[in-house]
Amino acid sequence: MNKKIDFINPDALLKNPAFSQIAITKGSGDTIYIGGQNAITKDLKIIGKGDIALQTEYILDNIEIALKSCNATLDDLFKLTIYIVQGQDVRKGFEGAQKFLKKLSNPPVITGVVVAGLANPDYLVEIEAVAFRH
Repeated sequence: MNKKIDFINPDALLKNPAFSQIAITKGSGDTIYIGGQNAITKDLKIIGKGDIALQTEYILDNIEIALKSCNATLDDLFKLTIYIVQGQDVRKGFEGAQKFLKKLSNPPVITGVVVAGLANPDYLVEIEAVAFRH
């Protein structure tokens, strides 16, 4: 059986081009869980200190790298969990995500959580991802 991800947006729920309400994975394949990504390089340099848009863009690029390392693509992505530090402007983070979101065939299911802080005080946002690869 081939892999398939169905994205569903029931008429009775909010329809938004940035996210889907439901994602159903079908078929045989592998579920890929990408741990929380922060705006930090492999050499421990923090990117975009004080700039949630730049941090968001960098993190989403890292998620794409992680997917490629698993022989997965953005079309395999179906879930993002976004942790945003309290007091940050979510709209600016969304601006940083625009380039990434335009690459997606279907917007993923997204959960946003406001938190008091992350592992490093310079981190403004952290994003986890889940994908389904055949």
